Amino acid sequence: MSQNVTQSDIVAAKNRIQQYIRRTPLDFSPFLTKLNKNGPNVYLKMESEQFSGSFKVRGAYNKLCVLLESDSELKSKGAVAASSGNHALGCTIAMKRLGIPIQVFTPENVSLAKKKMLEAYDANLVLHGLDVVDTEHEARRLSEEKGIPFISPYNDVDVVAGLGTIGMEIYEDLSEVDAVLVSVGGGGLISGIASYLKAINPNIKVFGCQPELTKVMYESVRAGKIVFEESGDTLSDGTKGGIEDDSVTFELCRKHVDDWLLVTEEQIAEAVYFMLDKHHKVVEGAAGAAVAAYTNNLAVFSRFSNVAIVICGANMTSDHLHKIMLKYGCKKNPSE
Repeated sequence: MSQNVTQSDIVAAKNRIQQYIRRTPLDFSPFLTKLNKNGPNVYLKMESEQFSGSFKVRGAYNKLCVLLESDSELKSKGAVAASSGNHALGCTIAMKRLGIPIQVFTPENVSLAKKKMLEAYDANLVLHGLDVVDTEHEARRLSEEKGIPFISPYNDVDVVAGLGTIGMEIYEDLSEVDAVLVSVGGGGLISGIASYLKAINPNIKVFGCQPELTKVMYESVRAGKIVFEESGDTLSDGTKGGIEDDSVTFELCRKHVDDWLLVTEEQIAEAVYFMLDKHHKVVEGAAGAAVAAYTNNLAVFSRFSNVAIVICGANMTSDHLHKIMLKYGCKKNPSE
């Protein structure tokens, strides 16, 4: 399956969802800027400040709004969604606002922070499987069985268009941006952002960031086909897991992502602490992966003038955060 997401698709998504979402700030980071002597100005797109604590609510709202436009019975029959946590939470928030009943599936090993958030919003939650691909397959089975829509976290052009509104906001706030770093799991976020930015200015470089322990999209792009690779245990649980065989994001990533940067668990943890220590922001591991990709590849970005890093979420478990603080809080920040 090969489908494009156009600039007009993303503009239409913005018009649909802007009344429901928060336009998140694009904050200048003096700390990251000073790390790279004579390098670029660095800005942080704070989707961690979004409703639900992550970017996922944008895609959920756009897909559900599109469905409402074409299906008058949606509010009675409902929908089903699946994700590693953040998309499930985004769908839960969107469905409560729009009045659509929805059942959400997450892996059995969903992070405690995301599970507690889902429970706080009274999500109709089902735990299934250990890999998000298995979770999605079960949710799709139920969708087909009951004849109700499945809201994919990434494999849907309407979801991707909703996420592309982040790229639109980045460009509106900083038209001089010439490089953007985005964490990648299934590829919906980077596909949407890159689709918009490349349409506006093909010279803007887009970098995909993944943990070394779960890098399915990176390996798939390298292989020229979607591959299966076992995912390891990672702080970046929001990007963990495989990709559906027919995912629209695979071709979008092949087309629009200029380069890939892999990071270690140590580097992700350091980046999470960096954000807490310097910016006083709690960010999840997936957001730390994008920050780590910058701090550990300073030479790559020396040729740019303005770099934006997408801080994709804030849903970090207190246990993981406590361990990171104990490890790095008692010694000089390794990024200094």
